[in-house]
Amino acid sequence: MKFDIVIGDITKFKADAIVNAANRTLLGGGGVDGAIHRAAGPELLAECETLGGCATGEAKITGGYRLPASFVIHTPGPVYRSYKPEEAARLLRNCYVNSLKIAEERGLKTVGFASISTGIYAFPLNDAARIVAETFRDFASQAASVERATMVCFDEKTADAYRRAFAALEN
Repeated sequence: MKFDIVIGDITKFKADAIVNAANRTLLGGGGVDGAIHRAAGPELLAECETLGGCATGEAKITGGYRLPASFVIHTPGPVYRSYKPEEAARLLRNCYVNSLKIAEERGLKTVGFASISTGIYAFPLNDAARIVAETFRDFASQAASVERATMVCFDEKTADAYRRAFAALEN
């Protein structure tokens, strides 16, 4: 499994699946979640209404509808202040692991990830980037179908944090 870091709009990212930084209802919201729902169209909300929500750290998959991605993997990240730091880290790691597991189960090759929980959920960006880099590295050894995981970062600051975290693993 290879890793990329790009700056861009995840709603325009072409991949087999994109990973949505969802809330537990899966019914849309602000930030990335709202943008994905708006871009995908009302069919995404209709499908999400059938899923019964999703626990923090877990993941569920839907169609991509009007998005360039065929699927959306929804994963609610932790609200940082609601947990002890080690529990928040465990839950964030689970978001990425469970999203990758779903991609594997579906035989998907390319997955674009949003930076989960680093916006309004206030997970410290550098800590999140380190967790993601470690999780991707650890998952790469067992990946059978996923060939490329891409962090689709909203801005340069976010991309820099992920670049530093991935570079630190290589040293």
